Amino acid sequence: MDERQMIRASDSDRERVVDRLKTALADGCLKMDEYMARMGLAYEAVTYADLARLHADLPAAAQAGKAPATVALPQSDPGRQGVFASLPTALKVLWTIWLVPVAINVVVWALVSGTSGHLVYPWPLWVAGPSGAALFAVSTGVKAMRHGRAAPRQLPRA
Repeated sequence: MDERQMIRASDSDRERVVDRLKTALADGCLKMDEYMARMGLAYEAVTYADLARLHADLPAAAQAGKAPATVALPQSDPGRQGVFASLPTALKVLWTIWLVPVAINVVVWALVSGTSGHLVYPWPLWVAGPSGAALFAVSTGVKAMRHGRAAPRQLPRA
């Protein structure tokens, strides 16, 4: 096996493979149950080899113009990834949803404190604190589970 196939895949690599599977489904190359099974395996994939098995049997016509023939290797230094880089997309969305109201409340609090001439009670802590703590706990748990992830399930035989 090629040494590159043993490199760990990223969330964006998994998304590219799922997009490829969607194209194959739309073209009639996959049935819905096959698509769902492969999509689940794509999101559980750890290495590029795991991802490659999921679309190796699809014809090139289903792949034309949609995605590269093989999943591209990451170009950035994996040691310099951000804190949220290894989180699933759903958690990144939840962090963004949390950040917007917190940022708005902090700006409003700063404006009220600035225009009144004294510091007002910091109510943004009540907006940020409980939900932020819960989101942090979930993110930490997901990272711990991903770090100790078991081998992915095998593609079901037809």
